[in-house]
Parts: sequence; structure tokens; C-alpha cells
Amino acid sequence: MDENIERYCPDIETGLSDEQVEKRIDENLVNYDTSVPTKSIKRILFDNFFTLFNFLNLFLALAIFSVGSYKNMLFLVIVIINTAISTIQEIHSKKVVDKLSVLASSKSRVVRNGKKIEIPIDNIVLDDIIEFHTGNQVATDSIVQSGEVLVNESYITGEPNSITKKQGDTILSGSFIVSGKCLAKVEHIGEDNYTSKISSGAKYIKKVKSEIMSSLQKIIKFATFVIIPVGIALFCSQFYLQHVTFQESVVQTVAALIGMIPEGLVLLTSTVLAVSVIRLSESKVLVQDLYCIETLARVDTLCLDKTGTLTEGNLEVVDIIPFEASNKKEISNILANLGNFSEDENSTIQAIRNHFSKIVEEFIPDNKISFSSETKWSGIHFKNNGSYIIGAPDFVLKNNTNYDKELFQKYSQDYRVLVLAHSNYDFEQKNLPQDVEPLAIILLLDKIRKNASKTLKYFYKQNVDIKIISGDNPITVSKIAKRVGVKNFDKYFDMSTLENDNMIDELVLEYSIFGRVSPTQKKLLVNALQKNGRTVAMTGDGVNDVLALKEADCSIAMANGSDATKNISQLVLLNSDFASMPKVVAEGRRTINNIQRSASLFLVKTIYSSLLALMVLFMQDEYPFVPIQLSLISVVTIGIPSFMLALEPNRERIQGNFLKNIISRALPTGLLVVICIFVLTLLNKYGIIPEQKLSSLCVVSTGICGLGLLLTLVKSRKSEESKLPFSPYRLTLFIIMTGLFILGITYFAPFFNIVL
Repeated sequence: MDENIERYCPDIETGLSDEQVEKRIDENLVNYDTSVPTKSIKRILFDNFFTLFNFLNLFLALAIFSVGSYKNMLFLVIVIINTAISTIQEIHSKKVVDKLSVLASSKSRVVRNGKKIEIPIDNIVLDDIIEFHTGNQVATDSIVQSGEVLVNESYITGEPNSITKKQGDTILSGSFIVSGKCLAKVEHIGEDNYTSKISSGAKYIKKVKSEIMSSLQKIIKFATFVIIPVGIALFCSQFYLQHVTFQESVVQTVAALIGMIPEGLVLLTSTVLAVSVIRLSESKVLVQDLYCIETLARVDTLCLDKTGTLTEGNLEVVDIIPFEASNKKEISNILANLGNFSEDENSTIQAIRNHFSKIVEEFIPDNKISFSSETKWSGIHFKNNGSYIIGAPDFVLKNNTNYDKELFQKYSQDYRVLVLAHSNYDFEQKNLPQDVEPLAIILLLDKIRKNASKTLKYFYKQNVDIKIISGDNPITVSKIAKRVGVKNFDKYFDMSTLENDNMIDELVLEYSIFGRVSPTQKKLLVNALQKNGRTVAMTGDGVNDVLALKEADCSIAMANGSDATKNISQLVLLNSDFASMPKVVAEGRRTINNIQRSASLFLVKTIYSSLLALMVLFMQDEYPFVPIQLSLISVVTIGIPSFMLALEPNRERIQGNFLKNIISRALPTGLLVVICIFVLTLLNKYGIIPEQKLSSLCVVSTGICGLGLLLTLVKSRKSEESKLPFSPYRLTLFIIMTGLFILGITYFAPFFNIVL
């Protein structure tokens, strides 16, 4: 940052004035997100058109052009059309994602002209006074001016432990507020932020776990490694050994090489994934990582946080039950003071504020301890009144010898139970004060989402295991789990009683409900499931879910959740409705199953083209195809069918390895094509088949083999509606492709160099 820039030192109650903000904007000292959610249109065009395969195809087309065999350049037109379709879909997908990203984007609360207003994070200017509270992700490096917060910097340092930040301390961009509230002055903006210096943006970037991506990369590497030496060897064999004319040598070599290039497979994959993003956007789902659609389709274990997922996340106070030394009027006044002076923004304190809004006698606070997911309590010390604590009974009264655990457990069967406790002493740093005594039991109720039961039934039907992970009392969670239809709801475990973290690997398979779970334990539970070979999806909306979301194979956040959860998650449910999940899983399965099925069509051509090239070299024969003939075969057995099948509904569960699945389907047909052509070549050598008809018969036999594979694929899954071997859609597709092939080898035979 330029040292000559004039710095402001605004009063924290007033903030910057409109004039100062305007000046900052004129000076371009405005924060902006250095991480771009999607590629630019320029980058999309570059990535789609300037590829290795496109350059190879262009080179081969120029080779054909140079020898004057213009109609054999038809394959280049098909490549351009495929590339254009893929590019248009990706640009459309980008626009959809960018539009949804604005809806899901984080807002910041700043002080300007003496008022607190919410603005987009990229409207923050240098020296703004910004307010941070629990759940916020820090967008800019800032210096604390007042208040105190607990900050997690795991995005930056990798350390999960939270750090206390007081007046004068710097809060780094990319970290998130675990608890507390503070006012801070913006120290850096844009690329001057700490996170921008060490990465391309504040969002945590997780390594993509995609079988499709890794499989495609392997296929591309193989094709790239093989194609050049084979091409050179084949041309030399045709021209120097077989004494074929230069023109025919070029044409036949090009035919062999374009058959080996599976460029359509890469384009098909990106196109289908882009279509999935657009479809999911219609269900108010923001896809922040394209390949997470595949991961979610493979998920076999779903970890759910109770609050905000199974329940609406809006708590309401049902009743308070004072102990003998207290009365409801006195308790109501204490809770009203706690709600009024607390700096927490969680659903519990909001419920208390809503229910106990009237203060009869106002207390004077002089020490505040914000709620933490680790401690599970918050408290305020009032001058002349002592300390009041509100939180989970097991944590607040853990040192109280008169703690009647059975009494609280009785109420826990139907309600979320908190305890209001008192001590005459102040808090010892961040710890509970001495001699904590209970004053009252607070009963709260969390509304269950309408479609929660239906959604869980869907996942069980799809053989997806459900694990409920919550910070609440396991008995309470178990009761809610029973109401929404969670299997094994009576198998619950209290994680606060865990003696050794090494036990988690066994517990995670034995139990379905986990209560009193700390943020670190949530992460360990996800890790344990992964160690046991599970593919794990995790949903969450609170800052206590962030560590687990970061570890999950697929992370899903609610739009009404904290900034940190939205930024780290691969999927954001913009309507914050868990009922959208079946649509996401169904879309993932449709996409991956169909890509897998269509990919085998592409791989057949690569397999038989590669083997034929080797066979021709070994037998020192002419290559049996010219490019225009392969264009006909590719269009009717690969191009059109693969795209049409890839957009069809498909809800089958993903099984097996992607690469093994497509090779196992493609290899028999690829070998059959080679065997057929080998037999035809032998028959030609022995004079049974005339030389001028050999190429035509090779085209016919290859087309029949390709259509045979297509027939196998279209009847591989029975129609869900009719239970017939073919759906009307698939049967129509097969008949049209067969008709086009017959038309090509008969009516258009001269164009495709086919002898009738």
C-alpha cells in the first residue's frame, strides 16, 4: 500500500462520513474480492478453443487441406460445433453461478455517519469501522478498536485453536469469529490483505476429489503420449513401405489419428456438468465447485447438524422453572438483562431476547463472556449483582456437587434445556467463576422442518447412512431424531464423556446420534468415517460446523448460516431448505451415470483406432478408413447418442470406479471391431473380398458394432415408467441413429467413399 495515502482515524461511534467514503472510492481504495467465483468469459473461450486436442485436430485438418481432400475435413466442422456448444453452455452456467453468488454473498455491518449499515464486502473502504460478531468471516485485515472476540485462523495457519483478539490486535482476513463482538478499523483492502498475499483469495480452496477429472486426465495423457509417434510411424509405413501416394498416406494417417483423439469426451463432460449447474440453480442451489456434483452422487454417509437442518433453527422459550430460592419475576428480569447486554447473535440468545424483552431493573455490566461452542455457555458479570451464566447444564454445573442430573434429563426428553446460574464472583479470565449455583431451568423448543421426514426417507431409500451430529444434549437430539424418522435414533452417544479421541473410529460406526459435540470433535467424526471407507457429505449453518465442513468430501451450507460456512462450502442451499437435497443428489446421479455411459461410446473409437494403427503397422497394410468415413461412424454411434443420453433422467446409485466402468463397457466392442477388420483384411489378402470394397465393409462392420454397443447401453436400465427393456425415448434414439447410418452407407455412399 502507498505510504503517502492519507489515513483516517474515525471515532468508533461515528465512523467515516459520506465525504470520506466518496474520497476513498475516488482513490480506488475500496475492498474487492480477489477470488473470482467463476472463470471470465475470455478464460472460458481460451480454455475451450485453445486445447491440445483442438490444435492436433487443426494440424490434421491443415494436412488434409494441403493434399486437396477437402471433404475429409468434415471432422473439423464437428469439432468446432462441439466446442461451440460446450463454450455456450459454460458461459451460460457462469452467468447463472455469478447471479446466485450475489444472492449468497456475505454482507458486512459498518459504522458510517453515526449509523450501522449493512453493505456488500466489496464496498468496504480503507479505514471503515466494521462490526464483527459470531459467525462472521473476516473480509479485510482489521485492527480491533473495542470489544473482544475469539478468532479461528485455521484457513490461514492450519491450526484449529481459537485466539483471543483484544483492542489493538489485528484480525486477519480469511479468519472467522468463533464468539464475541468487536468494532475494528479496516487496515488493508483488496490485494493488500494478508490472505491475498498468500493465496488468490480468502476462500478456502479444497483439492478437488473427482474420479471423472482424474480419469479424463489419464485418458488424455495416454492419447497425447501415443498419438505423435504412432502418427509418424504410420505415415512412414504407408508412404515408404506400402508405396501409397502422398495424398492417400496423409488421409489414412489423419483418419487413424482423429479416431484416437477422445476430444468429444472432455467437451461432453464439461457441457453436462454446466447443464447440471443450471438445473440446480432452478432449485435455488448454488454450486461453488463444479465437480462436487459428482462427489455428492457418490456419497454413502450424510452427516447432519440438527439445528437449521432437521429443525428450522428458530428457537422459542416455552417455560422457565425457578429453583426454590428464586421466582419467575426475578428470573425474567435477569434474563431480560442478559438478552439486552449480551453480544451474542445465536438463536438461543435471540429466543431469550424475544421472550424476555421488558427490563424491570437494569443491571450494570462490567465483564462479558461470549458463547463458545467449546464451553457451551455465556455469561455477564454485573456490578453489585454478581455473575449470571446461561448454558448447557452439564457444562455450567460441572463443579456443583448438588447438580441433579436426573431432573434436567427428565425435561431433556421433550425440550432443549438450558440452565440459568449465578455466582457472587467474577469470571476467572475465560473460565467459570467459583460457587456457581443454579437459579432456573429454561425450556426451549425447536420447530422441525416440514419436509425433514420425507427427505430422510429418500436418503435411506438410496442406501445413504444418516449421522446426526449436534452440540445439544444427546437425549434431546434423539427425541427429535425419532420424530423425523432417523433409524437407530436410540443409539446416541454423549461426546462430552469421551475419554480418548482414538475411540471415535469405532464409535462412529456404532452410533447414529452424537450429542455435546465440540467443533473439533465434529471434524474428527468426519475423518473417522472417511478412514472407514465412507464418502461423507456434511451439512451445517453455524461457525461450529466449519472445521467439519472443510474436511467433508462434499460440504453443504444454508444461505441463512454464517459467512464462514457459506464461503467454505461447495454447495449453498439458497432457500436454506434441507428438502432441496434429494434434487441435488438426483441431479448428480443423472449427470455421472450418463457421462459414464456416454464415455464408453467415445472410448470405443479410441480403443479400436489405436489397435488398428498398431495392426496396420505390424501387418504393413493400408489403414482401412478415411476421415470422412470415421465422421459418419462417430456422428451416429457416438456424437449424437452420447449427448442425448447424457441429458436423460437417471437415478441409479454410482457404483465402481469410473475409468474401470467405461473401459469394461468399451473394450469388448473395441476388440470386436478390430477382430472384424482383421478378418476382412485376411479375406482381402486371399482374394475373397475385392480391394475396392474392403474399406466399405470395414465401415459397415464398425458401424454395426457401434450400434450394437448403443443398443446394449439403451437397454441396460429398464424404463422406470413402463418396466420395458426400452423407454420410448431410447428406442426412438436407436432407430434414428440406425436409420441415419443406413442412409449414409446407401443414399450418401459416394460422399462417404463407400462402394455399394
